[in-house]
Amino acid sequence: MGRIGIIGAMEEEVALLKEKMEIEVIVKKASMEFYQGTLMGRECVVVRSGIGKVNAGLCAQILVDVFNVSHLINTGIAGSLKAEINIGDIVVSSDALQHDMDARNFGYARGEIPRMGTVSFPADPELISMAKAACEQANPEIDVFVGRIVTGDQFIAERSVKNEIASWTEGYCTEMEGAAIAQVAYLNHIPFVIVRAISDKADDSATMDYPTFEQQAIEHSVKLIEEFVAGMPEEIY
Repeated sequence: MGRIGIIGAMEEEVALLKEKMEIEVIVKKASMEFYQGTLMGRECVVVRSGIGKVNAGLCAQILVDVFNVSHLINTGIAGSLKAEINIGDIVVSSDALQHDMDARNFGYARGEIPRMGTVSFPADPELISMAKAACEQANPEIDVFVGRIVTGDQFIAERSVKNEIASWTEGYCTEMEGAAIAQVAYLNHIPFVIVRAISDKADDSATMDYPTFEQQAIEHSVKLIEEFVAGMPEEIY
């Protein structure tokens, strides 16, 4: 296995991972700090991308071009789009879609990026399986779901907006970076997976729930990533 790129949007999402790394070098690119070293015995680069699709996509491409990563993992928090997915639970991506992309006037499906040839970006099946198993091992007290993660440059905090997005995307949760990272992985033919801990219900309670449960959700994500990375066999690809 080559080097694993691990992206979190916010410092809170990567700080604990960096504490657990054996850091060899810190490289600064595009106002981002890339921490290269080993995590749980695996060669990794851990980075805070910043919030939003442009930051996330730029970060992922730097990981590909500069650090020659063989796998991309996006970790962080998200808002639930399904009643059965509760705060603290984990969603592992089956695929990722950009819910704020809309080129239907040109004959494309809603969410489909023109001329990409796909509506959503599928995550790697083996990484999905390993991430789910890692979550069940590391966080046995919560539920883990595998499903579509939808991304847009919006913090969803209104029930009407949540319901509209859920009605056509079939998404399990919504956030602001994952599908951009998935698009970069797709274009570069690199396996990826997104893991998201639920911090809020993406409805009218979101602005209250998010700061209250953010740290709990991040702790679940970090435990999962540690278990996930430690269990990734050298010969996976």
